Amino acid sequence: MNDAKPSGPIDLTTIATGIERANELLTRVLAEVATTPSTHAIFVDAGYVYAAAGRLIAGTEDRRAFELDAEGLIEAFIDKARTIFADSRLLRVYWYDGARRRIHTAEQQRIAELPDVKVRLGNLNANNQQKGVDSLIRTDLESLARHRAISDAALIGGDEDLVSAVEAAQGYGARVHLWGIEAACGRNQADPLLWEVDSQRTFDLDFCKPYVVRRAGTCPQEPYADPAPGAGGGDGPAPSRDEVRFVGAQVAARWLGERGRESLAELLPGHPYLPGPVDQELLVEAEGLLGLSLRGHADLRRALRDGFWGHLQAQY
Repeated sequence: MNDAKPSGPIDLTTIATGIERANELLTRVLAEVATTPSTHAIFVDAGYVYAAAGRLIAGTEDRRAFELDAEGLIEAFIDKARTIFADSRLLRVYWYDGARRRIHTAEQQRIAELPDVKVRLGNLNANNQQKGVDSLIRTDLESLARHRAISDAALIGGDEDLVSAVEAAQGYGARVHLWGIEAACGRNQADPLLWEVDSQRTFDLDFCKPYVVRRAGTCPQEPYADPAPGAGGGDGPAPSRDEVRFVGAQVAARWLGERGRESLAELLPGHPYLPGPVDQELLVEAEGLLGLSLRGHADLRRALRDGFWGHLQAQY
């Protein structure tokens, strides 16, 4: 076997020059990175804010019963972010809300006109439920993190469906900080969401009270007997977890009858998670059977999924 030999003498001067140039380039890159400020953005699920703040201060989630000073609250969030992310600059505040046919209301127009605020609208259905807001949050969070436009994200919301948005942003290196509003009783943020984020912070009654005023001539409604994590759904007595679990089983039986066991075999490997379209179909059908929105009740939605899965697994 012949050993390979250099064709000529090694030019140490050329090598040294190349190393020196590489070191200079690395030094410039590191200096640029060191002087580039971190950037943060604030992502606000308006449905959660209205429901949680309304319940805490006005005793109701019905927006018609109270006024929320969105401009003042947004400024308070910005000020808090300045304190927490002291060496970071604000990219902007994203305000996610629902509107019929995605047409801005007068209030949403005023919010959109605020500096450093971008209003993003999902649909609002006949039951005043937001549709598509969670996917908007995920799209923005993931895109900004992927392009390194933000290093930190303050997420104000409570729905379990936001877990995928958090995971997407973290996958690109961004840190996600969950901010919430104190619950009148129990929790108003889903446990899986609390488990997934990098840090948590809760704003108490004193922080929120200056920004919520009850409208004259309205009466506070009684809190739910079993307040649940999440926010954004209508008022009225909440059903028990067992009742919701039974409804989940009912929907599963109907779903299985329509699609057959082949579809079930495709679904089971994803347990305990449901594909988005199936989860949305389950929620809509269950709300129709219950006559109650579950948008603001993350623990009841989990019970609904448990009932759905329980029936499917018993049939497999």
